[in-house]
This record gives sequence, C-alpha cells and structure tokens, in this order.
Amino acid sequence: MSEHVIIEGFDEDGYDAVVVGSGYGGSVAACRLSMAGVKVCLVEKGRRWEAKDFPTNSLEMVKAFRMENRDSGINFGPKNALFQVYMQEDSLAAMACGLGGGSLVNAGVMLRTPVRAKRNPKWPKEWERDWEICEASASSMLRTQSIPTKFPNAKIMEQIVGEDCEEISQIPLKLSVNFDVEELPSNSGNSNKTSSCVACGNCLSGCPYNAKNSTDKNYLASAIEAGCSIKTECQVQYVVKNPYDDDDILDEENTSKKKRRRWLVFFNETDYITSDFVILSGGVFGTVKILFESKARGLRISERLGLGLSCNGNNVAYLAGSSAPLKAYGLDRKQLMKTSFEERPGPAISSAYTSSSGFTIESAVLPTAYPYMLFKGIGTYGWPSGYWFLHGIIDKIKHIFGLKDSQAMVLNAMGYDNSNGKIMFDKDTNRISFHAPHDPLLQRKIDVFQKLTKKLGGILFMSKYRSTSVHLLGGCSASVDRSNGVCNPKGQVFDAKSPSPTTVHPGLYACDASLIPCSIGINPCLTIATMAEHVSRCLVEDVFEYKGKEGKDIILENDDLKAGPIISSKVVFKETMKGRVGGMPCTAYLKLRVNSKISKDFDKMSLVFGNSHPLLRGKVGGYVVCSAIENDRLHVLDGEVDLCEVDVRSPYTQYMHYRLLLAASSGSRYIIDGKKVMNPYLLGLYGWKESTTMHVRFKKVARISEREEKVNLKGELHISMMELLKSVISIEGKRRAMFVCGLLLSLLRTYILQVPRGSVQGFTPSEFVQRPYPTSTLHEIKTEDRFIVSCKEWKSNECSSKTVNNPVLLINGYATESYWLPTEPNDLVRTLVQLGHDTWLLQPRLHPSNSSNDFTIEDIARFDIPSVINKILEMNGKSTKVHVVAHCVGGLSIHMALMGGHISATQIASLSCTNSSMFFKLTPSSTFKMWLPLIPMSMAILGKNKTLPLFETLKTSPRQRLLKSIARFMPRYERCTCNECEVLSGVFGNAFWHGNISASLHYWLNKTSLPGLPMAAFPHLRKICNAGFIVDKNGQNKYLIHPERMALPTLYISGGRTLLVTPKTSFLANNYMKLHQPSFRHERVVIDGFGHSDLLIGEESYKKVFPHILSHIGLVERGRISSRVDGKERKYNKEALVWGDDPYEGKEGLGSLISPMLAASNYCGSPSALQIRPTISAGHVVVIQGSPQNG
Repeated sequence: MSEHVIIEGFDEDGYDAVVVGSGYGGSVAACRLSMAGVKVCLVEKGRRWEAKDFPTNSLEMVKAFRMENRDSGINFGPKNALFQVYMQEDSLAAMACGLGGGSLVNAGVMLRTPVRAKRNPKWPKEWERDWEICEASASSMLRTQSIPTKFPNAKIMEQIVGEDCEEISQIPLKLSVNFDVEELPSNSGNSNKTSSCVACGNCLSGCPYNAKNSTDKNYLASAIEAGCSIKTECQVQYVVKNPYDDDDILDEENTSKKKRRRWLVFFNETDYITSDFVILSGGVFGTVKILFESKARGLRISERLGLGLSCNGNNVAYLAGSSAPLKAYGLDRKQLMKTSFEERPGPAISSAYTSSSGFTIESAVLPTAYPYMLFKGIGTYGWPSGYWFLHGIIDKIKHIFGLKDSQAMVLNAMGYDNSNGKIMFDKDTNRISFHAPHDPLLQRKIDVFQKLTKKLGGILFMSKYRSTSVHLLGGCSASVDRSNGVCNPKGQVFDAKSPSPTTVHPGLYACDASLIPCSIGINPCLTIATMAEHVSRCLVEDVFEYKGKEGKDIILENDDLKAGPIISSKVVFKETMKGRVGGMPCTAYLKLRVNSKISKDFDKMSLVFGNSHPLLRGKVGGYVVCSAIENDRLHVLDGEVDLCEVDVRSPYTQYMHYRLLLAASSGSRYIIDGKKVMNPYLLGLYGWKESTTMHVRFKKVARISEREEKVNLKGELHISMMELLKSVISIEGKRRAMFVCGLLLSLLRTYILQVPRGSVQGFTPSEFVQRPYPTSTLHEIKTEDRFIVSCKEWKSNECSSKTVNNPVLLINGYATESYWLPTEPNDLVRTLVQLGHDTWLLQPRLHPSNSSNDFTIEDIARFDIPSVINKILEMNGKSTKVHVVAHCVGGLSIHMALMGGHISATQIASLSCTNSSMFFKLTPSSTFKMWLPLIPMSMAILGKNKTLPLFETLKTSPRQRLLKSIARFMPRYERCTCNECEVLSGVFGNAFWHGNISASLHYWLNKTSLPGLPMAAFPHLRKICNAGFIVDKNGQNKYLIHPERMALPTLYISGGRTLLVTPKTSFLANNYMKLHQPSFRHERVVIDGFGHSDLLIGEESYKKVFPHILSHIGLVERGRISSRVDGKERKYNKEALVWGDDPYEGKEGLGSLISPMLAASNYCGSPSALQIRPTISAGHVVVIQGSPQNG
C-alpha cells in the first residue's frame, strides 16, 4: 500500500505537526510551533469569516446556524455553520465553527483564572510553575483592553446592584476588543489589522466592523507569517498511528522498514495526510469525538475519555419588557449613525458581578441578527407566570409598525458545577451525546435572576434547559496518570496499552478546553489560551527532541501562506458485500474513492492498449463486521482498489483487487486481500457471478511483542443485485460518467472483445536463461514389447553419512515436463538430489523424444514402468525399494502397474501422487468435453500420424493445422497469448494457473520442452475419464478389484483451486486405501491456490508442495510406514470415514457429472465403501492424516 493519499492543497511529504482546530487552543499551538520553525499545517472544519460575512439580520443568521437534537434526531443547517447548537434531554450546548473558533462570536471577556479554580484537587499542579508567564503572554497576544466608558446597560446594572444586592460585587473587565480612537470603518474588513470598536453590540454574532481581537487576527496571523499552512472547510474524523511505522507490527509481506511520519490524520474514510505530531484542538465535542473515533480504530486511550465534562455552571436568561433604559439591543448601520458613542449598547458584555455564593453574573447585549422570538417563549418559559407567552408577539408587532420596543437584555450566569458530566459515543451512528453535570448552584442563580427582574421590571424568560452552556470544559481531562484523566498536564494523550499508567502516545496532544478538568466559574477564554501556551512550550521542546533523535533539521517552510478551503473533484461510491470468511458471517461496508487526477503520462489511447484507467484505481474506506473475530467494527485504516488489475502472465483475465488494512478497538489489526477474478470463459457466462464475488484472504497482522494466535482465513463475499443497484445510485463526482464508461469498457474488453492487456507475455526470449543443472545420465531401456524408452538418472550429492537413501522414480503426466525444470532454481529433481536421493526420471513412450504412434496408457503400466523399476534394482541391488512420485497420467499408470500385478508393492517404498490416483475425477467442463465425440473426431482428422506438432516453426499438414485451429477455438477458463499454450490448453483444458508459474518457465514449456503432442493414448484416456477410475483399453475394470496389491504407504495431493482434476480424486483414493490397507500410513493433502500441474511447476511449489512429498518419503526412510493404531481404533477410523464428507465437494462449480460414490460402489467390493468420507481440517494446507512434521 502507498504511504498516504496526496490530497489537493496538502504537502505530499506530510508535516512535522498538524493542528486540528483554530480556537484559543489550536491557534496558540500553531503559532508557537510555526515561530519555532516547525512545518505546521492547521486544519479547520469551518470556513474563514471576514467582517463583511458575519450575519446582520435574522435570515442571514438562520443560514449560519446548525441545530442537532439528540433526542428527536432532528438536524438542520450546514455542518460547517458558524453557530452550532446541540440539544439533549435537559441540556443545551452552543459553540462556534470557523477559522478562529469561539473567538469569532464570543464577547471576548478576558478574566484571570480564579484562585478557587486553581485550588480544585483536579487542577494540575504542574501548570502553576509558569502559569503567570503564560497568562501574560496570552493577554499580550490577544491584546486585551479595558472598556473605556460605561455604557447604558452597565450603568443600570451598577445602580441596581449598588442599592441592596450586598452579596454581589463588580468585577473589572478586560476584553479582547480594540478600543482605540473611534472611527467608523468600511464593511469590507479584509485585513488582519483591527479597527476600533464602534459599540454596536453585535459581538455575539461576529463583529461586522473588524474590531474584535479574535485569534485569526493575532495568533493565526503570526502563524501564517511564520510559515504555517492553514486549510479550512476540512474536518478531521480520526487519527491513527501509521501502521507502517509501528515497530511492534510485523508485516510478513513487507519486512523492509522505511521511516515514515508517525501519524495519519483522516478527513474521511479514504483521504488522509501524515504528520509526526498531531495536536487536537477541535473544542470539547470535536476533540473527544476524534479520540472516540480513533479508539474505535485501535488507538488505546484511557477509559476516562468523555468523563469529567463541565458546563462551567452556565445558565442563560432573557429579561424583556423592562422600563429601564437598558439599550441592550444591537444596532444596525443606520441606527449606529444616529446614535452617539456613549448611548450605544457597547460591547456584548461590559459588566460582570460575582456572588458570594460562588458564581458570576454578566449582562449582555443581544445582537440585531438574533431571532428574538427564540428568547421569548420558544426556547424559554416566563416568570412571573401569566400572559408572558404573548409578550414576544406584541413586541414583534411594535417593531414592525415602528413603535418603541420594550427594553431587554441577556443575563449570563457562570459558576462551579460538579464536573461530573459525560460525553458518550454511539458506534453505530458515529455520533456523540452528552449528559450535563450536576449544578448545585442552579437554584441560587435563578433566585438572583428573579431578584434582578423585580428591580428592573418586565418578564424573565428562563431557559427550558437545566444547563445552557457556551463554555464547555473537560472530556479529555489532564491528570498525572490515565486512571484519573486522558492526558498529562503537558497535553500528551495517555497510552492505555502500556502497563505504566503514565506512558503516552508519542506525538499525540490535546490542547483546548477539553483538557481543563474542572469548572472555572468565569469566562474561560484567557484560561484556555494560558493553558495552551503552557502545552505549546512542552510541545516545542518535544518536537525539537524528536527531530534531534531522527537527525532531521527543522527548516522554516513557507509553501502555503494562504488560508483556503480544500476543493477536490473525485468519484465516490459505496459497496456492501456479504458472505463468509472461515465459515463465519462477514459483511463489508466499503466506500470507494477512485482517483480524480489523470497523470501526465496517461493519454486516451492508454485504454485502447489495455492499461487501467486512473479512474478505476483509488482508495477504500469503510468498515467490516465479523462478530466472530471482533465484537466491534473493523475499520479500514488504509485501503486500495484497482478495478482493472492485470497480471501479464494472464493478460486476458481482469482482476478487481481490494487490499484493506483493518483496525479493531482492541488494538488488533487485520489485512483483507480480496480479488474478483473475471475470465472470458464462454463469452461471460459466469460474468455476473465473477464480478459480484470477491475471493478474500483474512489475516491477522502479527505483533512482535505479543504471542498472538495466528488468524489466516479465506472465504467469499458477494454483492447482491439490490446492493449493486444501490452502489450505482450512490456514485458521486464530476467524473462519474467517465468512471462508469471506463468500467463498462473494461468489462466489454474482457468478456466480449477478449483482447489481451499489456505486453504479449510480459517476457522476451532474451530474458530466457537456463540455469546450471546437475549432470545426468541418460539410460535407454528396451521394454518387454521391444520398445525403447529412456530414463534420466541424477546421482545424489555425496554425504559423509553411511546411510544410503532409496532412489526416487519420477513419472510425468501426459507428455509435459513436471520435475526437470532447467529454468527454475528449486524444482523437485534438484531438491531430491540435494537431500541424498538418486533420482530417476522416466521418459515413457508418450514422451516426445520416444513417442509412439500406437500405444495406450496400459502399455506404460505393463511395459515401461516395470522396465525402469528393474533397471533401478539392477543398478542398486534387488533389496532396494523405490520411492515413486507420479503426476496425472503418470499416477494412473503406476496404479495400473501395481493393481494389475505388473510390479510388486514390495518393490515400492512409498507412493506419492499429485492430482491422480486409481480414481480420476474431472471438472464438469472437462467431463462434458470427454463425453462429446471430440477425441474420436480428432483421431480421424489426424489420420495415421497421431502426433500433433506444437512449435510454430515446425511444418504441419492441413489435417494438423485444422486440429490446431479447432483446439484454439475450444473454450477454456484462462486464455494465453502464446499459440502453443493455447493449442495445448484447447486439447486438455488449462493445466495450470498462469499466475503460479514464472514467465521463464512458461516460455521453456511452450517454446523448448514440448515440440509435439503424442495423441495415440487419448482414446484410452477418454475411457478412463468417462469411467472416473482406471480401466483397461477396452473400458473394462480389472484393477480396482485388487486392493490387496496396494500394500504400501501412500500420499495423495490435490490442488484446492481446481483445474482439470478435482480433489475428489484424492478423496476417494485416500478412503480406498484406508479401507483396504489400514495397516499402512495414508495421507491426503489439498493445497489451496494450486490447480493441476502447477502443484509441481509453480514458483512456490518448493515451499508449499514439496515439503509434503519429502516428509512422506522421509518417514518411510525412517521406517514409519504403518498407521500405528490398534484394532479398536482402526474400527473407529472406518466409522469416521463413513461419517465424514469432503469439504471441497461442491466447490467445483456444477459438480461432477458422474457420482464418485457410484464408481466406488461397483468396484470397491464392500458396500460400506460406498459411504466412506474423510474429515479434513481447516487451514491453508489441508491434511487428513499426518502432516509434514509428524505424519
């Protein structure tokens, strides 16, 4: 997989640090890191707001508003709206979204952290070391100023409180508002330089005159100047450790270690950037949600996540209908021009009072853009009771007719709640919910609100919600260890996986209000900024320390100084597949994003030449549900898809290849490698099944430090017609038409046009080099019927050991070579010779070098095999026993030789057969082909010369050319661009999966090894295939009735990915031997991924097939030939054969046209033989009895 996605506007090399969020926490971190020369990218969910963009009327306000009701599930408004309101049960929380965070629309009140908050046991003592320094730094950057004059609202409050509210005292305020010499600015406001406050009272809807010192005017401006890259309208969903940078992960397929960025920051299920440090500053809900999402993907985080939520004791009320000259309504531009500065409403909050009970009350101005009706009965209830619900309507009528409005103002209370609220995460909906903390001072605050109402007159509209908070705190509380918090006082997130409670995730920080563990009791803006200054100091030190260890220089980057949104055109669609993996239900809910960019080196003609279009390749996100393996969802951390992948070894075959890296909340990681394999077989007869069926391998990624049970499963996932229709409907993107056309064109090319992709074979003759091979001796042997056959002998390597191993006789299949492979470094001949076995390779009368024009397979059994056995015994001594390894027709021949009495079992040490036995069960298509009179017709076409030339360079007669043309026309599952291979597979059917053999071997087999195909034995072979077991040349059974002649240990091997011969062949043979020769050891192995002859000639045969053959031979050499069971156990084993069934039965497509049991019933003797079926264990290599290790 690629390291990361290159998203438009982001640096493809990643960043030193990524800051998520731009409020009082994120802006400080971005500024301090950038000024230290660190390469920083700040990502903000919201847009950039200029002064001219803020809402100035109710209609604009609605457009900039989003509400989510957790109880009813009703949501409306854009997700990046400036104002975000969350309601649940009896609580309401409001926050801002934009570049600058809450500083855009708050009152800008800057109060020093109270001593009472610092004395809270939850308050981190480490913060106190440099708190005053950090607080002074934050105040300076935010340019806090005192209010230059008392505005009407403040004057009234001062008079009321001064009369007899002795328990309430005034607090001197400082605001992050510019109160320089008054000048009425234009409404453009595009500069970071602030203008002077005009006292319009619209602070809470965003200052339309650019007078507020929000963080985008100071911290962020400094960060951009220092080289910080800022990206807006880009929401981070979750972060995960880079799976390719985890020293604790062992990637079996890619053991090479490359240093990469430590963290992946995801914007959706497919797009992410990389960074060494991640600072989460998305606000309380934003940061907690990101960590919950990350936890679901395996990031181990403290169980305290979401706990310790505080609403800062926040409650809001609205006083309306007062006769006092409060003047607490915001002014529009026309009203502002008519009103003197001293008579204007002033900033949103210009007075604050603290109560001896431990809470603070502030009077606030309601902006002109706010819909007043929300505060007059819709979201509130009135006090005193009466006809208060008509007040809002009456007041609105007065406003419409230009009558004098009643006076009103907002009352905001803050105090110390118990900080025991909770934020929860719903894994099914991926949404958070919250429960507000208990507020012991709520009633006292209501009493003070009512007392003020009595003095001012009018109606008090109290919020219907127990908690109405605009100052959320906690959820990722700082603490000394993970048992009491989520982060340490430095902001580093604790690693719950580590045995030490203080271990942190390197490079992962939280730096916003979620870190503060308790109520502040006042406006927390300055406290949050101060805490962020402290965290940033530690963060900068950590970055420098890490860069020093890595040997990386910190270079000032200034590649993107402009804040802007990410705009990317892409094609996205969803896909749902269901099925079973390892027999367990599994469902994949995937989201595919195909590439939106076309590389410069790709032109429109590339489609004509077969290259996969970039729009057919891309990334995969989503999740997988497999409850039997993990209770929670398995989220896709990194996924790639190529909907038109081509292997040059099989250029007619199209693959839809999916590779997914999955993460579970438990921390485990898995890999799903799946392919939809599409072959042009019978003009797409199986096209629907192939294109909707994904063959998958499900593996658990091993960890070096833990001994985990290995998971390595296989299965199939399917997409139904309905789900496919949903996928088509879900396609989005500007290039979706091109994507659909490209996909349909690829399927048309595969199934209908059948045009190969890529180069002819991906291999040129100049690359073909035969490897040095051990010296051999060629023996010419005259058989009993006076025919000359040959046999190659390789002497074993000399060993110091006195032990002499028995020789091995190799018998090929029909004409083609399976053991002596000069192009391969690890064929079976080399392997046996190196292990000390003299190795003999029989070249019988069907071999091209000895081919006869008139012979049967029975002739090989009667004459050729006995002759070579006698030759071996003659040269090694009569007491020598021979190990026999036979393939396909060679296996049929050796069984006929043994069961026909032509050789004795006492001469054979062991027998190993691949895809052959005394039974011969073909695939449905091969069975149907044998049933048709194709072979008699072929014999008639050939005439007297029964050898069909294969090399194109050889002269051919018209009859032979006709037969080769017919062979090329015959349907086969996998086609090839090599003419010789096409003719051979047309005659037999595909003998191997092209993807399993090397290009050099493919060239040697078809261009060097087999010049002609002797076809004289085909009529006899057809009778055997139609019978399903070995018969003589007249079709009569005279072999299976002699099981007593098979007194020897056997090994039968089948390929699990069936071609030509099905696993039923080895299944029946193994049962037959266990039933009739129970005293000998018999094994059956089905090896997944192999077809027919690729069991012996495949590139990985030496790893997956040869060990079974060598183990079988080795056990016999050590004298272990018996099954070593007593009579009682032997009887049980026979009964077990009756109960068992072949798990590979039914996986061959349409099933065999001849019942395997019918053949056994006629020729196995006992009626009980009709039902014998072995039990096969699950696994990559499937073994009935014994194993390569212990037999």
